[in-house]
Amino acid sequence: MTGSPRPPTETEAPSARLRALFRNGQADELAIAAFDAGRDHQIGVHPLVEILPDAVATNRREDLLHTVNRLLEDVPEELRLIELRATLLEQMGRLEEAEIAVRRCLVGRPKHRPALTLLVSILTQAGRFDEAIAILEREHAERPDDPTVCANLAVLFTTQDRFEEALTLYRHAIMKAPAHAQIRLNYSITLLKAGHFAQGWTEHEWRLKLPGHSQLPHETLLPNITPSLDLKDKRVLVTQEEGLGDTLMYLRFLPPLAERGARITVWGSESLARLTQRVEGVEIVQVGGERPEFDYHCPFISLPRAFMATRTPFGAAVPYLSADPEKSARWRDRLKDDRKLRVGLVWGGAPRPDNPEAHMLDQRRSVPLSRLAMLRALDDVTLYSLQKGPASEQLADDPQHIVDFTSDLHDMDDTAALIDNLDIVVSVDTSVVHLAGGMGKRVLMMDRVNACWRWLHDRTDSPWYPNLTIVRQSRPWDWPGVVERVARMLEEAARSRVQ
Repeated sequence: MTGSPRPPTETEAPSARLRALFRNGQADELAIAAFDAGRDHQIGVHPLVEILPDAVATNRREDLLHTVNRLLEDVPEELRLIELRATLLEQMGRLEEAEIAVRRCLVGRPKHRPALTLLVSILTQAGRFDEAIAILEREHAERPDDPTVCANLAVLFTTQDRFEEALTLYRHAIMKAPAHAQIRLNYSITLLKAGHFAQGWTEHEWRLKLPGHSQLPHETLLPNITPSLDLKDKRVLVTQEEGLGDTLMYLRFLPPLAERGARITVWGSESLARLTQRVEGVEIVQVGGERPEFDYHCPFISLPRAFMATRTPFGAAVPYLSADPEKSARWRDRLKDDRKLRVGLVWGGAPRPDNPEAHMLDQRRSVPLSRLAMLRALDDVTLYSLQKGPASEQLADDPQHIVDFTSDLHDMDDTAALIDNLDIVVSVDTSVVHLAGGMGKRVLMMDRVNACWRWLHDRTDSPWYPNLTIVRQSRPWDWPGVVERVARMLEEAARSRVQ
């Protein structure tokens, strides 16, 4: 029999029984079973914690939180449940409640490491970096040779651009745990953000030892490009890795790769296929199916490492992406009566609720549409929504002063054609920045304090996109200040256009 969830049996292990009840949506039975399991298993984590991956994968954190709250009515001092509650609240963006909960866990046991780690994460998410650093500095004073403590403190130093201190800590951590792939990857991010590109790209290859990255044989990975490397007629398979923005950013390396005689196949996503086909030097674009044959393979994010010692360490010059001429012409005709400054707008990234780290990152990088009232009030500007995904639903609540043609945008190729007919793109740090930037369009990027490594630090321009201006928060969550500066820039652009 298929298609129906089976009822859990009484003889199953507690975690399996709890998971089955949760998946079946049996809230009352789950609460009773979780209470009994917690009472019978008082050593280690609470059995209900085993459900967290299911709640994350199915975006049902609210359901699990409801069960935790019900149990805490009966066992209000059950610290394991309070800690689970704090974890859920943090991932849901309810940081004040999460902090209150986790601090309860630390009463009477101030050095409880899981709770301290969670508190550091909550404080970091809230932008209270100094407080988070103070906690980790105390841990580091007690355990100076613990590679995890060293690396965690280095991550926080990086958020404050304290690069030399961070790199010193990473090197000590690597000396103690040289094969720790996540520490090596984090080390690479600090190197890149500090502008140490050559070493940073080399260290960044450690990501390939982590889940979710290319599993193709290391022996056929594209080596560093040198004058002696013969790529003439070699089949190079370039594979998508991580988000669309990463792929759009690194497509710039395909033209110089083709100039060396490589025959390039891109094995990527459908949403980028038509756009990628127009990149100079791309021979084949394949979506899905059996793995294409190759002599060398290279994930997109390994291309900068391969090119770092060449005359094109940043790939082809901008623009390296282009719009479909026929689609662009249709948009040109459609927008011909708009004489104002045409501005594309993106206010949210991809929330990815199944990935806690990416989900919380998106909370920091996205700005609620309601915060953009100053942009919507500009007289000589027409705003065109380029927003796709869940954040686009905010437009339904308040559609005024934003033109929404996104129902006609089915992939990045469609979006590129609309962007081709705009004057400026205003966006948070998401894939549209890379699309517009790679096309050579002027971009105003609204950015968070603790920015992605690729935007470096303490600068408003970018070596990747010459027409990009970074408008960064002066303090965590300060979107009003960012929006005000963007509004002034748009006003100036509108005046210049009239003149």
